[in-house]
Amino acid sequence: MNLKSNPIPWQDRPAGSNSVMWRYSENPIIDRYAIPSSNSIFNSAVVPFGEGYAGVFRCDNKSVQMNIFAGFSKDGLNWDIEHDPIQFNPGNTDMIASDYKYDPRVTFIEDRYWITWCNGYHGPTIGIGYTFDFKEFFQCENAFLPFNRNGVLFPKKINGKYAMLSRPSDNGHTPFGDIYISYSPDMKYWGEHRCVMKVSPFEQSAWQCTKIGAGPVPILTEEGWLLFYHGVINTCNGFRYSVGAAILDEEQPEKVKFRTQPYLLAPSEIYELTGDVPNVLFPCAALHSIEEDKLALYYGAADTVTALAYGKISEILTFIKDNSL
Repeated sequence: MNLKSNPIPWQDRPAGSNSVMWRYSENPIIDRYAIPSSNSIFNSAVVPFGEGYAGVFRCDNKSVQMNIFAGFSKDGLNWDIEHDPIQFNPGNTDMIASDYKYDPRVTFIEDRYWITWCNGYHGPTIGIGYTFDFKEFFQCENAFLPFNRNGVLFPKKINGKYAMLSRPSDNGHTPFGDIYISYSPDMKYWGEHRCVMKVSPFEQSAWQCTKIGAGPVPILTEEGWLLFYHGVINTCNGFRYSVGAAILDEEQPEKVKFRTQPYLLAPSEIYELTGDVPNVLFPCAALHSIEEDKLALYYGAADTVTALAYGKISEILTFIKDNSL
């Protein structure tokens, strides 16, 4: 399959700003009511596709049932989202029923687009599926036992095996969580589980002291794998989600080379501070161009809408190395 390099959405850093990452001035890019059934559209994933982009979107309906929907865009900013949720066909399993689906990620590996999401099977676990055209979808076996969230595939095999980050958790609004990696020879059976990153001590980096979880698909750079992740602190007003980043070893990604002590982005705009779940930035996708030194980070804001932030990859890598735990 031929993947084209489409121009990614971009907006220059605002005059007078010295932030390593900055928000799109027209945020949010997707409103909570963008399709007739939706109560909120957030924590979604996008990839280059054809002459533009395709995506898998978390759309909670007005009964607050969680499901995932396909969508398309010419520019990565203006999206047409299907009004009906994705219906999966059997892939490597006949077990395709689930209680809910949310927080998808998407990446192209070898010959197809792989999708991971939080799948409701006796509690949250990691669902896996694939598509070739974002019209027909196939579901595979769940990767892990419940309870687990934030399943994020690497965009290529590592030492001949598929690799996925995840956060083992519990069945509630998890008050804990570290990032692990697992490997598979066939995208069906998963093992070799290794701890990648744990939460930080409160006194060292409080914004990520309660739980952390992998965000967009990791990006391979000359320094290693660039991983954006969300970090959470439990404040007197509840959980607060911010965005950090790390650099993982290319051949052994369970080894963390650098990890940000300060956050890159934290709730500050009205659409991040107010919504169904206030004070949340949750990154799920990133478009990038190494050649142009550009990155566009998609994130859910306040579990309500979808927003976008930008940065230069070289500056982000330098920031991580210069401000590492």
